[in-house]
Amino acid sequence: MPDQPAASLHALLLARLDASGLAPEARELLRELLPDEPASGTGGHAHPVQLRSITAGGWRGIGPRTTLELPPGPGLVVVSGPNGSGKSSFAEAAETAITGRNSRWEGRRAGDWQKGWRNLHSPDVTPEVGVELTVGERGEAVTVRRTWFGAKVTDARTEVEGADRSARKFDEVIDPDALDLARPFLPYSELGSMINGTLGGLHDAFFKLLGLELLADFDGRVRDAAGECDQTVKHADALTADLLAELAALDDPRALEAVAALSGNKADLQRVRAVLERGDRTAESELARLRQHAALDELDLREVDTAVAGLREAAAHAEEARYGQAGEAHHLAGLLEAALEQHRRSRASDCPVCGSEQRLDRAWAERARTEVDRLRAEAAEAAAARQKVTDAVRAAHALVQPVPVWLRGETSPFASVWQEWAQCRDVTHPRELADRIRRAATALDDACRQLREDAVRQLAEHDGVWQPMSARLTQWLAVAEAAESARERRKHVRKGRAWLRPIIDELRDERLRPFARRSQEVWQQLCEHSSVTLGSVTLAGTPGRGKVELDVSVDDMSAPAYSVMSQGELHSLALSLFLPRATHAASPFGFLVIDDPVQSMDPEKVEGLARVLDACARDRQVIVFTHDTRLQQAVAHLGIEATVLRITRQTDSVVSVETLSDPVEQALAEARAVSLDPGLPQDVADHVLPAMCRVVVEAACLETARRRLRDAEGLGLRAVEERIGSPDRTKSYVALALLGDAGRPAREAVERIHPGGWSLIEAFNSGSHAPLPTVDDRKGLVRRTEALARAIRRTPGTQGCGGDR
Repeated sequence: MPDQPAASLHALLLARLDASGLAPEARELLRELLPDEPASGTGGHAHPVQLRSITAGGWRGIGPRTTLELPPGPGLVVVSGPNGSGKSSFAEAAETAITGRNSRWEGRRAGDWQKGWRNLHSPDVTPEVGVELTVGERGEAVTVRRTWFGAKVTDARTEVEGADRSARKFDEVIDPDALDLARPFLPYSELGSMINGTLGGLHDAFFKLLGLELLADFDGRVRDAAGECDQTVKHADALTADLLAELAALDDPRALEAVAALSGNKADLQRVRAVLERGDRTAESELARLRQHAALDELDLREVDTAVAGLREAAAHAEEARYGQAGEAHHLAGLLEAALEQHRRSRASDCPVCGSEQRLDRAWAERARTEVDRLRAEAAEAAAARQKVTDAVRAAHALVQPVPVWLRGETSPFASVWQEWAQCRDVTHPRELADRIRRAATALDDACRQLREDAVRQLAEHDGVWQPMSARLTQWLAVAEAAESARERRKHVRKGRAWLRPIIDELRDERLRPFARRSQEVWQQLCEHSSVTLGSVTLAGTPGRGKVELDVSVDDMSAPAYSVMSQGELHSLALSLFLPRATHAASPFGFLVIDDPVQSMDPEKVEGLARVLDACARDRQVIVFTHDTRLQQAVAHLGIEATVLRITRQTDSVVSVETLSDPVEQALAEARAVSLDPGLPQDVADHVLPAMCRVVVEAACLETARRRLRDAEGLGLRAVEERIGSPDRTKSYVALALLGDAGRPAREAVERIHPGGWSLIEAFNSGSHAPLPTVDDRKGLVRRTEALARAIRRTPGTQGCGGDR
């Protein structure tokens, strides 16, 4: 898989932007919106995490705790076993231990999963799954174990331990982001579901894996910027329409001018500002005057009436007391008192004024004293009446307010009314003052009330209509100014986005191209003889809303992948999409776990799968679980080096694991073990050992026959197996391997590659009939068998004909 391109997307975008030919404003806008390069979510080009073993107990099809040991380092491991043997339980155990979830059971009913996750034959075994990993360049051993402490599948905990049994944090061992982006597990359930729908999950994973999130973020920012501009302009247009309707309904010259300013193709913002400023200045003085009018105090006519009553009462009292004659009475009283004083001192009875004799007698004196008292009382009463008039006038004058400063100089009717009221202070006669103050107060009270009501109404009109409208116009002005800027910004955003979209597609396709090419290579290997062709693999859309687009054609005719592909082809397509992602150079996982990929594949696809897996296994640990023996046959047929582990399941879910070696070497090892057993009776050895040696030679013949038919004649796995059939005796096996025909004589061919070999083959045949030849040299028989088997396996091409059988 090619490495990630060295240049960052950020740098590539800036370089293209500099050479874009866009206006400076558009370039600056795009630079402003370009996000920083995100940190990579994967761990470099090494593969520091590999599997050493998988352990399960009380889990799915595995009862007692069993461990599947895996060979270290890169290489292909085929884990085989019939359905129900527990092999898929190991695959699910590895996935569950590392990811905490089981893809096979996702989306299924909870009841099914609750019943099926725990092994029914081992209720006393604590359920657990675990993997032993080698982590880092030095291959540190780390165990990840998930155990269950309750009856629910969610009642589980995950523990991570180092080689020294010390606790480790999961995130320190496995990067969760990398696990999401380059997930190394392909369960069988995902082979079918992976390609359904739009492949949204795969699309998003590729976006992150390739660092394309920056492109999606950048495109989203530019799109949002355009949307914000559109929203600002739409908001301003809607607000303008609403204001025009409201202003048109107002009977106010300012509203009419505002309507004119807002109408037309483009609103006149400067004119609106002028309307608001002029309206504010004009309104200020008028509002001040209205506020003065509205603040006029009400006259208390009851106080006026009281003053008027006091004036009239004082006037009446004064008239009764004849307060104008008070001085005369006082003077006369003084004269009489003086006369009395003189009479008292002189004792004379003659009148000093007129000279009348004997007129100033005692009777006179008593009358004079009475008159003095009367005159003094009259004078006092008159003085009191005068004081009461003065007090009443003063009290009435106190009610009269002078003309306010703001009203002085005016010639309005209201000013005249107030002037007349103020002039009441110049009237001192109580009756006249009473009459005038009553009339003036009533007139002024009526005038004040009318003026106050008019002012309050006008203020209410101003505050309730124009003032809110003025505030709305001010708000509109801010929105309109923002819209004016947004219109200008939108032009640059649209030009920038029009330039950006093909650039994003170009960079996205450029980054995806190695993956697409690898997917096509995998497809071609898997479906070499298929009429379905996989062309380009592209990403469309953005994370969360994207899809993987597949260019699929049948006999050069485009067609939807899901409608024209067989189930085997769909599985091949899923593998074609999975492997490039899982084997990305930046993935920290040095292993792949693939469960049952062979199902629904014809023999040609199985051969292609073997080649694909062999290619992946050159630098990764590839572990394939399968119940289909055709993958083992294809591996053997193609001469692919692989470790084959066989899973068997006995009663009560007891699972065992054995390593299947080279069939020839395995048969030789078994024969050698028998030959070296000193306790084996001679008669048993005479029966068993020739038969075991015959198995060695027949296994070498089958291997050679498959290779010969594949390489010399170019036959595929299906044709090879049909040609091989089931030979009925060893000589037929030899003829098939050396001559390509089980019915032809093979003696000369055998002697040519290994002199004495034919007699050995005849000895094998005779070993199964009585009387049995004695095996005098057991180890020698095994050595001769091994030499013949090696000679057969080394045989190149087609041998000549001749000789008898």
